[in-house]
Amino acid sequence: MDKVMRMSSGKGVVIFTKNSCCLCYAVQILFRDLRVQPTIHEIDNDPDCLEIEKALVRLGCPNAVPAVFVSGKLVGSTNEVMSLHLSGSLVPLIKPYQLFHN
Repeated sequence: MDKVMRMSSGKGVVIFTKNSCCLCYAVQILFRDLRVQPTIHEIDNDPDCLEIEKALVRLGCPNAVPAVFVSGKLVGSTNEVMSLHLSGSLVPLIKPYQLFHN
């Protein structure tokens, strides 16, 4: 869990993904459409992949990926991110990390 916390802190938006996951891709596209360049950690390229997955589930992600962190805090997986976006709560949360502010 320490590795996940280190990887997710000190950066604005961090997404843990797997390169074969279509939901991971969709979440990445959402953030790019919202003018945020997230830090992407493709965990299937990490030798500690299984440990990272277990840590993400222990932190509260029902599925290990995608796991989205904003300001070092877990926002959640696809359902949580999309719910925040549809309710209008996501943009204010990520506003400091947008490339161009409105």
